Amino acid sequence: MGTKPSGPRGRPRGFDADEALERAMLVFWEHGYEGASLTGLTEAMGISTTSMYAAFGNKQELFRKALDRYIAGPSGYLFRALREPTALGVAGAILAGTIRNTTRPAHPHGCLGVQAALAAGDSGQEIRDLLIAWRDDGNTWIRERFQRAVDEGDLPPEADPGLLARYIVTLAHGIAVQAASNVPRDELQRMADAALRGWPLS
Repeated sequence: MGTKPSGPRGRPRGFDADEALERAMLVFWEHGYEGASLTGLTEAMGISTTSMYAAFGNKQELFRKALDRYIAGPSGYLFRALREPTALGVAGAILAGTIRNTTRPAHPHGCLGVQAALAAGDSGQEIRDLLIAWRDDGNTWIRERFQRAVDEGDLPPEADPGLLARYIVTLAHGIAVQAASNVPRDELQRMADAALRGWPLS
């Protein structure tokens, strides 16, 4: 006796996964990892919790995907800045990019990577570690670019690429925190300009 055909397995998602991920990224950006509830995420994404798990995995996996999207999109200015022809140009482009990214009118203010880690408790340790690794990677890329500037004579031989990289990263994170407190863009830019007047550090 034959069996009744079961038909195609699974059902079409019925939603735009790319758009849903974009909305999830904005929720994490605004509320941080722990502040973003599953209800808030799924409502913003326009899908059910079941659909979210099926398409993106659990909340941690969704955050990982949202962070990847943030790195490739809003935070992509870092990779462009590293291609500037001079170390000062790199530093200026990183800070200018940070200011643009953290003060966009249509986006949450601040930095997703900074905001998401600030209030993470024990349950968010894995996410905190992920963000620490991401920030460390950024610091390493900047340090290596400044080392190349020393090797090429763009920076003086006594310049410390590690110190300069940490200086720029610290300034960028400070800008992100100030932007989250709605400090105006022009004020942040004046601060960045003042911080680079003594470049490189003596």
